Amino acid sequence: QVQLIESGGGLVQAGGSLRLSCAASGRYTMGWFRQTPGKEREVVVAISRSGDSTYYATSVKGRFTSSRDNAKNTVYLQMNSLKPEDTAVYYCAASTRISTVTSPYDYAYWGQGTQVIVSS
Repeated sequence: QVQLIESGGGLVQAGGSLRLSCAASGRYTMGWFRQTPGKEREVVVAISRSGDSTYYATSVKGRFTSSRDNAKNTVYLQMNSLKPEDTAVYYCAASTRISTVTSPYDYAYWGQGTQVIVSS
């Protein structure tokens, strides 16, 4: 059973920063997704199992950075210059695919989600 334990999140003012962490029980291609009420879950970042390939959604390019520590099976999402529209529940997810994948249907395992609120 794959376990994903998320941490981080919270309330921050616009322009501020937050870092999310996701510890997995193995090494997988990982994704960060976010979801707001009434909207579909959207990919924010996808990082390949090796860490040599990363996809960023256009809306977060230049502001968010994802990295992974394969020794700890942990991925991080550093979120800078946060905007109110970044407010959402953020989920980390694990895929058995080798390359970066951006569809939530490619991810079989999901973390519990963590709330990020950016105030204006």
